Amino acid sequence: MRARPALPSGDQARGGRRMEAPPSPKVPRPLMCHRWSWITFIHWRCPPSMLQPMLPPGLAVDTFDGSAWVGLTPFLMQGVRIPALPAVPWLSSFPETNVRTYAQDRHGRRGIWFLSLDAARLPAVLAARAGYRLPYYWSDMAVRVSGTRVAYRCARRRPGPRRLRCDADVRLGPPLREAERDELAHFLTARYRLFTVIAGGLAAAEVEHPEWPLRRVELLRLDQNLLTGAGLPAPAGEPILHASLGVPVRVGRWHR
Repeated sequence: MRARPALPSGDQARGGRRMEAPPSPKVPRPLMCHRWSWITFIHWRCPPSMLQPMLPPGLAVDTFDGSAWVGLTPFLMQGVRIPALPAVPWLSSFPETNVRTYAQDRHGRRGIWFLSLDAARLPAVLAARAGYRLPYYWSDMAVRVSGTRVAYRCARRRPGPRRLRCDADVRLGPPLREAERDELAHFLTARYRLFTVIAGGLAAAEVEHPEWPLRRVELLRLDQNLLTGAGLPAPAGEPILHASLGVPVRVGRWHR
């Protein structure tokens, strides 16, 4: 499967000119700093009615061209640290893979709703579950880079069934040209807020990072059941693909 930049249609099109990414918020006092590296975005269309029951009260499915979207996103976390403290070598670098969709709150603020997140470091899993109440899972994972090829491996340990996995191989292509940075690419990748539920109430945290330097990418192999493990049907049709070498990230504290 080859990534084909998906052009916006209908009232979302803007005459074929380059779409600017929405601006990132500023997080002056982050709770955590790190870098998302060697990331591949794999997205499929999904009926909004299928995803809405999976969201908490106060969130509505965010759609593009009438469709909701489900994303499978493997990448490498690097330099994870608390501000003013150095990164700890073993603990600060590890693979992660998340299953996600996109939502809006009652005020129209857009963000990510995570259906599952797999990470290779148990302390990071426990900290994210406790601090942000995110559905993290401890998994046996690897990200291997050889030239333009990137191999992602994920096999869940716990909690939950160990049969869940995601193996993906991709080949990175050239950077997207200016005209290829369309509105759908930004809709799927330029997300600066995560939603969660804490103590029974909807909460959010802002995420600051530069615009993604997106690249073309070819999907060579994908063997995964993380989507069905998150309660979704097996994806149908060819996915929309994007990739990036990465961006630095600052994550803020959660708030109601």
